[in-house]
Amino acid sequence: MPDLFAESRQKNLSRVAPLALRMRPKTLEEFVGQAHFLGQGKLLRRMLEADRLTSVIFYGPPGTGKTTLAQLIALYTKSRFEQVNAAAVGVKEVRAILQEAKERLAAGGQRTVMFLDEIHRFNRAQQDILMEDVEAGFVILVGATTENPFFAINSPLVSRSQIFQFSPLGEDEIRLLLRRAIEDKDRGYGHLKIDIAPEALDLWATKSDGDARRALTALEVAVLSQSHQHHAPPSAPIQITLDVAEQSIQRKAIVYDGTGDEHYDAASALIKSMRGSDPDAAVYWLAKMLEAGEDPRFIARRIAILASEDIGNADPQALAVAAAAFDIVEKIGMPEAQLTLAQAVTYMATAPKSNASAMAIWQASQDVKEGRTLPVPKHLRDKSYKGAKRLGHGEGYVYPHNFPEGAVDQDYLGVDKIYYDPGGSGYEAQIRRRLEAQRAKPDQTADPQADAASSKPKRPTEDR
Repeated sequence: MPDLFAESRQKNLSRVAPLALRMRPKTLEEFVGQAHFLGQGKLLRRMLEADRLTSVIFYGPPGTGKTTLAQLIALYTKSRFEQVNAAAVGVKEVRAILQEAKERLAAGGQRTVMFLDEIHRFNRAQQDILMEDVEAGFVILVGATTENPFFAINSPLVSRSQIFQFSPLGEDEIRLLLRRAIEDKDRGYGHLKIDIAPEALDLWATKSDGDARRALTALEVAVLSQSHQHHAPPSAPIQITLDVAEQSIQRKAIVYDGTGDEHYDAASALIKSMRGSDPDAAVYWLAKMLEAGEDPRFIARRIAILASEDIGNADPQALAVAAAAFDIVEKIGMPEAQLTLAQAVTYMATAPKSNASAMAIWQASQDVKEGRTLPVPKHLRDKSYKGAKRLGHGEGYVYPHNFPEGAVDQDYLGVDKIYYDPGGSGYEAQIRRRLEAQRAKPDQTADPQADAASSKPKRPTEDR
């Protein structure tokens, strides 16, 4: 028997539904954002137009249209839409949906789009139950996740799905959605008189961080709060000023998993900003990590590594700064440690850069790992143990301090090989000039006068 009150109930629900839900686009043409894969001629659009859609995984931050696009795909392909959240269902419920999808396809040819939100919350065994029906094409799986699917989702499932990465909406796209909501008479606030300051729209476009849901919620809060002002006459327009806009948008919860993709992306951005000598970017990524609850000791370790890997001898003091920062962070903790970390991060970012010492150890290690091991030259070997002198160990060694510059050119490796090639930045430029001069000198161990000088040491010689 048909439900005579279904339409009435639907209208009532529409009136109380949040603005962001009411303003969800009804067609692909209304959808805003993600033009890199949904625009004309792009991959997902071509797949839909050719009716060749396979299972897909939508990966990206909240409020960028993953759920909305899944609904539009079902509408576009005339498929049944089944939406479930991986955090709220178990294997039994998923099996039931898959079985119904197969029966629906067999009975009338209608396909099913199964939208599995937060698919990363399914464990490996739960994800495995999707494999057979996804591969057979009984159901079009649309999995949504904020986590990197290559880490959070089974490899076989990833390999059978097309991955689309969603980007935060741009400020112009957010403004478009806000204006659309203000002007829409059926779903938005087109039936109201709203006087909104342009800077209020600009504020929401900026502070929403590309999250359409957050921007629309801010508009809804502003309209509802101002429409209930008792001192305003009924015919007066709703005034939304910059101050009202600021009060209507909440501080965004930072999307950040301390062990997941955001953790590694933010750490990578911090390191690359310091390496790239951009103190402003570096201190921003530091702030984001700290505000999200990152362990300050993890950040201190990354700073210490960068001090050696990317600054090295161009500024030897950087390593001392990193060591001091690590020690202070351990002793004082947050929130005071943010000052220490900021000082260390900006120091690293503005320091001269060189990876010459890092390249030296990497190349030397590679030679050792690949079997190019060298014997210690006889004149460098320890001659203090029993029988060493009879074997000629230490014979011919020249003591560097017997020479005016405290250095002597003699064979310390056994082959002609340069691992450390100093750069021209900072203090390392001085090292480079000194090494070039030293390497240009003739072999002083072959000089009889040098040998004579070494036989009469001015200072005690070193056996080791």
